[in-house]
Amino acid sequence: MRWTRRKLIVGIATATLVLATACGAPSAPRPTARNATSATELGGMDALVAAAKKERELTVIALPPDWANYGEMISRFEKKYGIRVVSAQPDYTSQDEINAARGLNGTNRAPDVFDLGVPVALANTGLFAPYKVATWRDIPEQLKEPQGLWFSDYGGYMSIGYDAGRVPAPATLQDLLKPAYRGKVSINGNPTEAGSPFNAVMAVALGTGGSADDIGPGVDFFAQLKRNGNLLSGEPNKTSIDSGKTPVIIDWDYLNTATAARLKGVLDWRVTLPANAVLGSYYVQAVNKEAPHPAAARLWEEFLFSDEGQNIWLKGLARPVRADAMRAAGTLDPAADANLPKVVGTPVFLSPAQTDAAKKYLTEHWRASVG
Repeated sequence: MRWTRRKLIVGIATATLVLATACGAPSAPRPTARNATSATELGGMDALVAAAKKERELTVIALPPDWANYGEMISRFEKKYGIRVVSAQPDYTSQDEINAARGLNGTNRAPDVFDLGVPVALANTGLFAPYKVATWRDIPEQLKEPQGLWFSDYGGYMSIGYDAGRVPAPATLQDLLKPAYRGKVSINGNPTEAGSPFNAVMAVALGTGGSADDIGPGVDFFAQLKRNGNLLSGEPNKTSIDSGKTPVIIDWDYLNTATAARLKGVLDWRVTLPANAVLGSYYVQAVNKEAPHPAAARLWEEFLFSDEGQNIWLKGLARPVRADAMRAAGTLDPAADANLPKVVGTPVFLSPAQTDAAKKYLTEHWRASVG
């Protein structure tokens, strides 16, 4: 039988196909920790743990030990996996985290992970690596970026914390404009740079004629607070609270409630959620795409979103993002759940578009109006 060139080519191609089928096509190389988008891609949790232990270290940033129980979170992670956690600059803001990541990029001191307010996270997604934790399905769709660039972790509601021994109980936000509060009202930083003060201004806007689409009245309110001499400069801290220098703080309920628990029997710190200004929000997690310890970064996220990690946040009076799913499964700590401040009124949660619009308005008006 005479083979033509066409028959020869077809025969070779057929033989190649049969051989590939018999031996199995070459498999794609398994992703490394740096580009893995899930633990499964690395071969499962055991493989991720092994890779993280080889790195021996994790660098976190802007995580005060008394913020949402992060002190216990870090110590439990270290004990569980034998990985040292370097907690850098615990008093940094969300924007400071981003600035540090850019400035330290390429060094071993750069943060491996981020804990950010939503406005800052939305503006910096180019720094994040997509990753989906094993419990990804428990996170509501509106509280995560579809590819895993960021995902909500814990949240709460804006509240007024106050020293009942130094100021009268504020029945409404408007009360804070009265002479009884002169030099006594504070927020936790600059609202153009950090999540807590951003949400403080938005909560005030809700209670003073604004809306989720209009933060302007909140800026106007703080400008009036400043004119009246009621707005304090500087950020509140344990020393200023304990000494009475910051007797009123507009901040997350889990922080104000933690302060009340810490000072029980020493100082009468109380917490109230304004019924007409119930603003809820979650902070978000993200993995630094240039993380010096990429496996440890991903293992940290798995720990945070495990039942154990979520209950640690709950113990710190923060509302873990998986609370509903865990409550249904019976894995949420019932005693810690019962300690959460009660919410009266209809909570408001900002959409990403509303957050972006509010941040733009603050950037353009806060400094000129309030300073």
